[in-house]
Amino acid sequence: MTQRDRNATSPQEDKKDGIGRALGLGLITGAADDDCSAIGTYASAGARFGPDLLWTAPVTLPMMYTVVYLSSKLGQVSGRGLFHAIKDFYPRWLLWAVLVGVLIGNTIEAAADLGGMAASINIFLPVPIPLIVIVVAAVIFALQLWGSYTLIRNIFRWLALALLAYVGSAIMAKPDAAAVLWGTLVPKIEFSREFLSILVAIIGTTLSAYLYTWQSNEEVEEEIAEGRTTLKERKGATDGELRRSRRDILIGMIFSNLIMYFIILSTGSTLYEAGEHDVETAAQAAEALKPLAGAAAGVLFAAGVIGVGFLAVPVMTTGAAYDLAQAVGWKHSLHAKPREAPKFYIAIGAFTLIAVGLNFLGFNPMKALVWSGIVQGFSTPPLLLLIMLMTNNPRIMGDKVNSRTTNALGWATTIAIFSASVGLVATWFI
Repeated sequence: MTQRDRNATSPQEDKKDGIGRALGLGLITGAADDDCSAIGTYASAGARFGPDLLWTAPVTLPMMYTVVYLSSKLGQVSGRGLFHAIKDFYPRWLLWAVLVGVLIGNTIEAAADLGGMAASINIFLPVPIPLIVIVVAAVIFALQLWGSYTLIRNIFRWLALALLAYVGSAIMAKPDAAAVLWGTLVPKIEFSREFLSILVAIIGTTLSAYLYTWQSNEEVEEEIAEGRTTLKERKGATDGELRRSRRDILIGMIFSNLIMYFIILSTGSTLYEAGEHDVETAAQAAEALKPLAGAAAGVLFAAGVIGVGFLAVPVMTTGAAYDLAQAVGWKHSLHAKPREAPKFYIAIGAFTLIAVGLNFLGFNPMKALVWSGIVQGFSTPPLLLLIMLMTNNPRIMGDKVNSRTTNALGWATTIAIFSASVGLVATWFI
């Protein structure tokens, strides 16, 4: 389809496509952001500080939206995934410096998510956790290997809805309305190591680097699905396409942010009130919720962990494979069959295998996530800085460079993430 043809789509087609996208790309990215590690972080925040950290949800929403939209816009207009664009327009040393941090962060987080899923499944199925890790990883890899991109995208859409379990879990916890309203509208900050650490962890897991890369790669895959298989055909995006993308991403980020809010609310209304402040895993939170909010609440909490894990792990392992393949110039697409892009699928398998292996080395999944968060915390700021520079570069974006409003939000988010990284270092010395 040519640029002229793309501009000629009818309002009816635009509307239909907009509805389809609203239930698609942004929702998947938003749900992947609430992965097992994020659930563990939010549950821990609620258990330690009750409703005092509910304000972090509305505060991080505009930052999440801005980051993911800029990544989407870059993918649509340039026709490239994020690391493909970095490779084409920036020095190799910069490409590899950013890539290494992202690959390490993705792999460790995938490992921790597999461990978190296995622990949650173990609540319902008394089977050794290492065996569950292997079976779950094998099922996920089989889907990536033999499932089409369209099938995977549609499965991800439905898995995202598993996160609605946390809304039910929070309602069953019967929170105090006045405390909830105060915690939502009045930010509270304590200058203690424990508080600053959890605050930095919330910002870090909410704005993880894999969100940026996955969204740009999704946009490219959507272009390929529509028949634009070459870079020349994919370049450019109409105002209508970008408008639909903004709406899609806003819906996805609101969904993700609401889930974050209800996870903090559910544990803050139960575990915190009961004096159980040391919750380190999502599975532990699910078990602890049962006697306090009823068995149904604990089951819903664990079910959400399992459902979103099946979405988040392939996002991280496939995302890592995308980034590596783009950096070295391998063919990469979930539209391609394994024999057409063997190195890409081998990379997915390798990252999955490493993630499984980390669960057999005796590492505590949540401690591994701390190190993952540190790695991502230091790789995310320069990555976002590059996105801001690229989306303001006419060589890459043509006449679709950022508006003043988008730039204001983007630079504010960049500063906030850099500040979070500085805060992370500061917590080590408090």
